[in-house]
Amino acid sequence: MKRTAKDADESNRSLSRRALMLGGAQLAFVAVLGLRMRHLQLEQAEQFRMLADENRINLRLLPPARGQIFERNGHPIAMNEQNYRVVIVREDAGDVSQVLDRLADLIPLPADELEKTRKEIARRSPFVPITIADRLDWDDLSAVALNAPALPGITPEVGLSRQYPFGADFAHVVGYVGPVSDYDLSRINDPDPLLQIPKFQIGKVGVEAKLEPLLRGSAGSKQIEVNSQGRVMRELGRSEGTPGADVTLTIDGALQSYVQARLGDDSAAAVVIDVENGDILAIGSAPSFDPNLFVRGISSADYNALMEDNHRPLAAKTVQGTYPPGSTFKMVVALAALDAGLITPEDTFYCNGYIEVSGRRAHCWKRGGHGKVDLQHSLQHSCDVYYYELSQLIGIEKISEMAQRLGLGVRHDLPMSAVAEGLAPTKDWKRTKQNAEWRIGDTLNAGIGQGYVLASPLQLAVMTARIATGRAVEPRLIKAINGQEQPLRGGAPMGLNETHLAQVRAGMSAVVNERTGTAHNSRVLTRAARMAGKTGTSQVRNITAAERERGVISNDDLPWERRDHALFVAFAPTDAPKIAVSLIVEHGGGGSAAAAPIARDILLQALYQGTPPLSAYPESQRIRISNERKLLRLKTPLSPPPPSKRA
Repeated sequence: MKRTAKDADESNRSLSRRALMLGGAQLAFVAVLGLRMRHLQLEQAEQFRMLADENRINLRLLPPARGQIFERNGHPIAMNEQNYRVVIVREDAGDVSQVLDRLADLIPLPADELEKTRKEIARRSPFVPITIADRLDWDDLSAVALNAPALPGITPEVGLSRQYPFGADFAHVVGYVGPVSDYDLSRINDPDPLLQIPKFQIGKVGVEAKLEPLLRGSAGSKQIEVNSQGRVMRELGRSEGTPGADVTLTIDGALQSYVQARLGDDSAAAVVIDVENGDILAIGSAPSFDPNLFVRGISSADYNALMEDNHRPLAAKTVQGTYPPGSTFKMVVALAALDAGLITPEDTFYCNGYIEVSGRRAHCWKRGGHGKVDLQHSLQHSCDVYYYELSQLIGIEKISEMAQRLGLGVRHDLPMSAVAEGLAPTKDWKRTKQNAEWRIGDTLNAGIGQGYVLASPLQLAVMTARIATGRAVEPRLIKAINGQEQPLRGGAPMGLNETHLAQVRAGMSAVVNERTGTAHNSRVLTRAARMAGKTGTSQVRNITAAERERGVISNDDLPWERRDHALFVAFAPTDAPKIAVSLIVEHGGGGSAAAAPIARDILLQALYQGTPPLSAYPESQRIRISNERKLLRLKTPLSPPPPSKRA
């Protein structure tokens, strides 16, 4: 059938529409494709460039310089030294075992350390640099650098490591740093990325730990270009971090070294406070240890020796140790009675050697008794019966209240580890903690600083400073941060009657300066440095009635760990107090014989800001003192390290 012209025109129009639609679709597809290409090439170019660069660019953290710690005169007591080390990045190394074996042929790598490194590499992300060896000498570092082509993934670096130039003298105050452990990370909610770097060091104890965020600073970063074998080609960019803050302590370096030397081999602790502003000038615990051992990785033998020593060299006894304060607590009881208006300084009690309460005897240290005793003589002779009587009049609640006003049973705010609260017990405390009722015998024991009463050497020094000044002196350990002075802590008046304080101070002066005082042998002859103090002896064992009948066993005849603790607290000068000191010699025996002479020497060293004249000592003691000084000079640095700038 022949198509008509009309049919032909209609067919042509239909084909044109289809061609037009198809062409439009093709044009639209090309347009979309063009737009997509434009989007990828222009708008997302930077993103894809970064994805490509990650194949050849590594981003690494730069640990900041740790803030240094100085003593009050500007000498560094925790500083940074250059440290040559070698690190490995697993993803750049290829065959890690082969690379480590090659490295072991170049530098000394103990087998046990190498095994630890292999485990560390296996458990860390492949891009994290792992320290294989540090504290290398220049020759070893050079050997690694020269053999770099054969050691893919290995990089020699120069970093900083902690050093403590005074060694053991500041160990219990400053503490030390060590590698971050899993335990450290578990205690931090939002850990700094720096802490993920293997063997990155943080403060473990002391000021290093308490001021860790301040001393650590913040990380920097660097971009490095590597080739297909992981070899570092060049550094593309660097952003320096923020160094940690420098911290200046209130401690006087020379005095601190003297204190440590004077404490010697005793298990002892001493605290020296400037009573005018609360600055801690020295805070020594003996025996001590070398914190540098922990920074470098302490050996099992060295660590076991420290742990097994019965003198506990790792313990900061000044703040962690709490002891029955013995007769050094008697000023607390006396002030509590005076403040409550229960006695006058002239009131007396009769001491015949003991007091009998509820069918039991509480004995005075002097078997035959002291006779009629008033306030001054109760301190001068340290009569226990006077304070047995006094404590019954006052009651434990008022004694505890006064103890806390004077700084006992209170945790003082210092950046040191495990600062103890001590204990100023009350009836409620015993009911809550011991599930028992308070007894009159507990009050008698507390009256002479025994029983449940516990105090640290730091607290006893604060107590002495407050008695000396009448102000609520607070101890201060941080003098400045990055050169900015921190607030002084001299304290406001405590509200105690100044006459009562003067009467207690007079009793403390009599302890030292009167011929029959318990610390007369430790007196100071120089009027400008004359001191007031109080001896204390705290028992660590029970003395039975049978032993009293046949005679109390001398401390010298007892094993060391069963001997009494010896204590002494003092301030000077008596007329215008500047310095307060507290001292304990664990198991040292009597406070007058073991503690007072050491405390006197330390106090004079602080007052004279150096070696005091021999004329300050009784003439009969000067030859001995002179000989002791010669021995101490061998133990004390002749001159501390010079002030330094940030490493």
